[in-house]
Amino acid sequence: MAAVATTTTVRPTIRRRPSFGRIMAWAAMAAIVLITLLPFYWILRTALSTNTALAAHPGDPLPVDLTSGGFERALGLQSTEEAIAQGGAGGGLRFWRYLINSVFVSTLITVCQIFFSAMAAYAFARLRWRGRDKMFVLFLAGLMVPAIFTLLPNFVIIKQLGLVDTLLGISLPTMFMTPFAVFFLRQFFMNVPREVEEAALLDGAGKIRIFFRVMLPMASTPVLTLGVLTYITSWNDYFWPLMVSYSDSSRVLTVALAIFRAQTPQAGYDWSGLMAATLIAALPMVVLFGIFARRIVSSISFTGIK
Repeated sequence: MAAVATTTTVRPTIRRRPSFGRIMAWAAMAAIVLITLLPFYWILRTALSTNTALAAHPGDPLPVDLTSGGFERALGLQSTEEAIAQGGAGGGLRFWRYLINSVFVSTLITVCQIFFSAMAAYAFARLRWRGRDKMFVLFLAGLMVPAIFTLLPNFVIIKQLGLVDTLLGISLPTMFMTPFAVFFLRQFFMNVPREVEEAALLDGAGKIRIFFRVMLPMASTPVLTLGVLTYITSWNDYFWPLMVSYSDSSRVLTVALAIFRAQTPQAGYDWSGLMAATLIAALPMVVLFGIFARRIVSSISFTGIK
């Protein structure tokens, strides 16, 4: 039997030159990334400089008189004499105390808000009760109320409860639920096929068991997305904690940074220490958002269930 020889021809790959539109798109994207990252670089440049050198060379793009003194002052690792010698404020920043307060408040708000909002969203999406749709419209109208209008009533309630200058008092106004969180999770629950619930009902499961064992695990991606957004929002909140907290026991990191800025030395603001503390405070949120960015985008488009 004669062997049949087969020959294969390899076609040379032709590299197409990028079009003008593609080049402009990449250039625009690079410019947007540069503009976005420039403030972070300038914060880092300021944090690694001394205040006296910053006053002498304000426009230098590189760190002036490179030092880690700003980070040491922010973390409370520098003595008063050393801080004053580098142009910093004499008062210290109890960074770790304020960091623990911020973590506690943000975690408490996120966990409780997600839990109660998920239950309310499930009730509005799946349970049948009289006046459900009208109640949801009334509840959703809370999105149109500016947050600043609720500050004074919330403060009166917190004061009457005796929770002023406490971490619970900071957390309580947004700890249970928000209209946006309920609306966000309700939209997901409404897209879940009813056959899933009917199958669980045939197995003898009640509404509470269906919520915890079926619906909530299926909504893990939207819940995670809402949790990240809620955590970042509560972490960056400033005005409400400023109204409620008056001592270090309940002061969160955002308020502490403003007080640290107010501790003005004779030479001017301690920009180096303030930028170092700001960078350290923002870094956990940047990392958190970077880790879950892909899930956040996919969750908002509700592609989990077809």
